[in-house]
Amino acid sequence: MTDKLKAAPVAYQNEPFLDSPDGRILRILAEYQEPLARFRREQIQDTVVFFGSARFQGQKDAAQALTEVENNHAGLSEARLKQDMKRAHAGIDMARYYEDARRLAYLLTKWSINIPARRHRFVVTTGGGPGIMEAANLGAHEAGGKSIGLNIQLPFEQHPNPYVTPSLNFQFHYFFMRKFWFAYLAKALVIFPGGFGTMDELFEILTLAQTDKLAKKILVIIYGSEYWHRIINFQAFVDAGAVAQEDLNLFKVVDSADDAFEHLREGLTKYHLGGTPKKEREVLPEIAKTRP
Repeated sequence: MTDKLKAAPVAYQNEPFLDSPDGRILRILAEYQEPLARFRREQIQDTVVFFGSARFQGQKDAAQALTEVENNHAGLSEARLKQDMKRAHAGIDMARYYEDARRLAYLLTKWSINIPARRHRFVVTTGGGPGIMEAANLGAHEAGGKSIGLNIQLPFEQHPNPYVTPSLNFQFHYFFMRKFWFAYLAKALVIFPGGFGTMDELFEILTLAQTDKLAKKILVIIYGSEYWHRIINFQAFVDAGAVAQEDLNLFKVVDSADDAFEHLREGLTKYHLGGTPKKEREVLPEIAKTRP
């Protein structure tokens, strides 16, 4: 007598299939549907996304890093010591952007949590990692609000920073699904100094705005003229005929957290709260809700 054949697992519990190329579409759908369900459960209506370098530290940590280089250079070549000192001094200089991102996220969150609404408005959102991302999540945390972290699996480990709201801590495999969630709920984008990834995210949104592929107004703030004017000559695009002069109106360059906050407050109120900000009061009228 032959043994009974063991029941096969149902398809959605078949891990080898789910991890295979044939299961890719299900993995992609999961990275859409699971965040959507969580955003609905957490009552997130829309977001303000902060981008910037994962390598910048706060002032205290940057100063400590410089001290360590100064005190622990025995055995290093002169060239290596010069390189390490240059990097440490750059860290001191760039630490201001960490502190500014922290303050801006604090100001934005303090304002947004006082907007009377059934769902959370203009929630600070980052890539969930260190650097500028950590600074923005920290500022929102200090203001007593929620914040979102959309982390990504990388060859080098990137752990979520401790200031992301635990129920809004996400981990993605697919870059394009992560970028979808950066853009889908966003009403504003704040671009702090950063590297290739930051530039990629900036130009993607600018391209969508330029080609009228956005169904909503997304404010774009580029933070830090000293840095960005060294990295990108925006006017050169116009001078070469690559973009129109009016395309430079798709973003605003600012140099202080207070100015960035005022621009955000005015723009978010005008385009997404149906009015103009009132200087004498921070609480704004509720608007009609739409499903994400």
